[in-house]
Amino acid sequence: MKVLVIGSGGREHALVWKLSQSEKVRSICCAPGNAGIKKMANCVKISADDIDGLLEFAKRENVDLTVVGPENALAAGIVDRFEEQGLRIFGPSTAAAELESSKVFCKDFLKKYNIPTAAYKSFEKIGAAKKYIEKIGAPCVVKADGLAAGKGVLICQTEDEAKEAVEQMMKENAFGDAGSTVVIEEFLTGEEASFIAFVDGENVLPLPSSQDHKSVFEGDRGPNTGGMGAYSPAPIMDEGMSMRVMNEVMLPAVRGMAEEGRPFKGMLYAGMMIDDDKINVLEFNCRFGDPECQPLLMRLQTDLVDILDKALDGKLNEIELKIDPRPAVCVVMASEGYPGNYITGKPISGLVNASKLKDVVVFHAGTAIENRRTVTSGGRVLGVTAMENTTNKAIERAYKAVDKIRWKGSYYRRDIGHRALVHLKKNTGPLVGVVMGSDSDLPIMQEATDYLDYVGIKNEIRISSAHRTPDQAAEYARTAAQRGLKVIIAGAGMAAHLAGVLAAHTTLPVIGVPIDASSLNGLDALLSTVQMPPGIPVGTMGIGKAGAKNAAVFAARILATDNPDLIAALEKHSRDMAAQVEAKNKALLDG
Repeated sequence: MKVLVIGSGGREHALVWKLSQSEKVRSICCAPGNAGIKKMANCVKISADDIDGLLEFAKRENVDLTVVGPENALAAGIVDRFEEQGLRIFGPSTAAAELESSKVFCKDFLKKYNIPTAAYKSFEKIGAAKKYIEKIGAPCVVKADGLAAGKGVLICQTEDEAKEAVEQMMKENAFGDAGSTVVIEEFLTGEEASFIAFVDGENVLPLPSSQDHKSVFEGDRGPNTGGMGAYSPAPIMDEGMSMRVMNEVMLPAVRGMAEEGRPFKGMLYAGMMIDDDKINVLEFNCRFGDPECQPLLMRLQTDLVDILDKALDGKLNEIELKIDPRPAVCVVMASEGYPGNYITGKPISGLVNASKLKDVVVFHAGTAIENRRTVTSGGRVLGVTAMENTTNKAIERAYKAVDKIRWKGSYYRRDIGHRALVHLKKNTGPLVGVVMGSDSDLPIMQEATDYLDYVGIKNEIRISSAHRTPDQAAEYARTAAQRGLKVIIAGAGMAAHLAGVLAAHTTLPVIGVPIDASSLNGLDALLSTVQMPPGIPVGTMGIGKAGAKNAAVFAARILATDNPDLIAALEKHSRDMAAQVEAKNKALLDG
């Protein structure tokens, strides 16, 4: 298969990098590409908005699949033109891409299909816009209606700032025709998150959550950029929130576009503000985010060609994504002055040394080759992306690579991923409570706490008897959730009513461990733990130490459903067990 990727940024480098890993791909062309892409694809000097030139090239070179990166080409109708000629191309039509190319269309669409978004009004006259600003007050948000390379959204803290923003867009043409119409909307508080999915017109196949940093300066200060860094997953987007976004945002949007006669095929990106349990859509993009694309594609293990083919054929329901559980972090290195004026042509050093680091890829965004040297050619120059077992370690690895790269006037934020770290540190108390009926059970239950410590799950251990201290046991269970516990493991012998008592007084999962403490070899405890009345569930493990360890493993798997760091620890444990078996086999053979 011959593939054409359109674009020249970090997103396109990531796409080329991932496509090159497919056994189905024979060769890749990129128009126009950059210095990094040139090392793995044939770069052709055709700009991303030269649709006639791109179409002629694709036909002449018998391109089997075209993948569109930038939004301008989509808005200009490249997908429509290619499809008219019978060429396979991944991306939305012009009509579908209006979700991104027009803020007015997007906001009206959200309102029509009851998809949550901030209150707003659109204006074509400066006077009316200013009166509305006086009516709603500040802070507020002023948006250029059209495409402005991610810079057409201004958050204004005062009414004067908002009015000045309107002047810049509508009178001074700061964003050209894109600002001839503006949208003014209420200011939302909360945390931004990105939800990006493959769409085939009907089915939605979501990628893992991600989050980018729009502001140019650390602490999320300064003007908006195209993105100064990103990471995946975003802890704020846990499993429950992801399900809500699918049901309240993504599926209604895809169904709504079909009803509008604009079936959506391509990448659908919902930029959202999340405030506790409130979700509001800030914008839709109709392509891979940049720089979110870089960490997302590093984590994607499924063949990208297979996904794109199924999307084009309306069969995304046949694909199940395989994702590397390790977090990935991308730090954007930019030219001094970006997103304003900046100087290009600066030689870059250290690229080879940075790329030698394990699980690091340096994606090029604004680079070129001059006199056999890689030089800067844009505002955002590089997207240094790394993976590791934990978010904190992925951040450290990315910055270790960044520190090896140099050019005069380079700039980057030193706090990429800071919001993720805050979330991960919020619950610093124990997550699992290990309870036993007697101190004589401690040698058994120590197996559970040892494993929890091994995978990094904070836990607490208590003695509480269902028979001797029933009120204490009930109180422990009643207050467990509000104290931050997520799972309770209960070990007891003989009649073994402890697990049932705890389960009756909490909604948390309770795992029972029968202990051999009588002449019946633990069978009495096993039957007492298993046989619970309807509505009082207890997950029962085997008798003794093996059961205690499995209870801890099971608790870890419950907690890992929305914790990528824990998933990585569990997978390491599986690899360690396999290595132990191999070592024993080797010892037998050597003996």
